[in-house]
Amino acid sequence: MSTPFDLSPRPTLGISACLLGDPVRFNGGHKESRLCSHDLARYFDFVPLCPEVAIGLGIPREPIRLVGDPDSPRAVGTRRPENDHTDALLEFGRTKANQLDGISGYIFMQKSPSCGLERVKVYQDNGYPAEGGGRGLFAKAFCASRPDLPVEEDGRLNDPVLRENFLTRVYAYAQWQALRREGLSHKAILDFHARYKYQLMANDPVQYKALGRLLGSIGEHRVEDIAPRYFSALMAALKKCATRRTHSNVLQHLCGYLKRHLSRDEKAELLRLIDQYRSGIIPLVVPITLLKHHFHGHPDRYIAQQAYLQPHPEELSLRNAL
Repeated sequence: MSTPFDLSPRPTLGISACLLGDPVRFNGGHKESRLCSHDLARYFDFVPLCPEVAIGLGIPREPIRLVGDPDSPRAVGTRRPENDHTDALLEFGRTKANQLDGISGYIFMQKSPSCGLERVKVYQDNGYPAEGGGRGLFAKAFCASRPDLPVEEDGRLNDPVLRENFLTRVYAYAQWQALRREGLSHKAILDFHARYKYQLMANDPVQYKALGRLLGSIGEHRVEDIAPRYFSALMAALKKCATRRTHSNVLQHLCGYLKRHLSRDEKAELLRLIDQYRSGIIPLVVPITLLKHHFHGHPDRYIAQQAYLQPHPEELSLRNAL
């Protein structure tokens, strides 16, 4: 069975340089992530960045920390708080967000005062960090400038559900970038949405219906107006993690396309595997593999274009642990 997209072009990801083993941390060390530097490096090109080095701080250097209002903290030296790097980090974040137009996602170093996405310590006058923490300043400015871009922290990628969700979004983003290069049209947007029908149903069934309503009047809008509205809503919907229940619902929908082709025993086997998946007995890859086997023997043009059956390369094995 053919896949809906050509997944062979390697998407490019921004990444905190220390996660690839670059010795750029304040103490001259690194925080290499084998998942990133070894596993993901087989399928993605990386643009490594260390914002602290990029704004002129040396190696080794005085560590920095966030202080003040968690919603709008300052980045200052831990020993010499008069060394304030806030404006430089924010400006660098905005600049790189504009320059790195070709990336399809970003992996940030967790807990970093420059790169952390959430729960970064923000110290108060009493010397203790505020409850809940804040966001690293480079990451904050970067993400504000690129709100649709898939982003994640390295530590969260160890969770198989979050990892699969992030990389599904990365490939969706990359496919949209390719579509933009080819030229957007009303038909191209509708075709793209059709390909993501079942993926959206798995991630966010409510938003899938809302997106359908948005595109129901697509002819009344200029392409340059409706395209960014649609894509922002799409990426927000895909950010919601699919569950065993929503996956099972989609799998049963897909079974409906085979009902005239399978024997009673084959149908029973498929439904049994879906039920076992829903109950947590087997991983998602098992019913998906059997479905793809049956669609290979009984091709369906509409199903063949669905991103859901192959949203990322099989070799990544992302659904083996779901």
